Amino acid sequence: MPAPRTARRFFALGVGVAALAAAGCSAGGDKIDVAKQSPDFRGAELFNQRCSGCHTLDAAGAQGSKPQGQISGGERTNGPNFSIRSEKKKEDVLYAIRNGGFSGAIMPANIVVGPDADAVASFVSKYAGGSEPRTDDPGNSDTGRGSTGN
Repeated sequence: MPAPRTARRFFALGVGVAALAAAGCSAGGDKIDVAKQSPDFRGAELFNQRCSGCHTLDAAGAQGSKPQGQISGGERTNGPNFSIRSEKKKEDVLYAIRNGGFSGAIMPANIVVGPDADAVASFVSKYAGGSEPRTDDPGNSDTGRGSTGN
């Protein structure tokens, strides 16, 4: 005797929820490429947890929402790819965190706050624009955001 329709619906719902949960667990990307002993690890970890839904940054294991290989255009909610885009000043990153990006249109303001915001800003200002942390002083940049900045 076939299973009642209700049982089949619950089974299908359960399979769908399990698939979404599995996808959500991997949404942050592969792995964080910052040593756990590094003072920047907490910022990388927070970036992976709070920012990877929209932003890509290889050092944080964050893939973001823009499909790989897509160069331009896309959805409004595709955040900048920080593996390419450089944010040199920690103060600029803190501004974006506090104010919902530079335009204030899509990114939620205060997605991290206090010491967590400081950790993310420090991490992004060091690792954005390349896979290795910059050794120059981000505070001494006279260009501010990178050439692809908004």
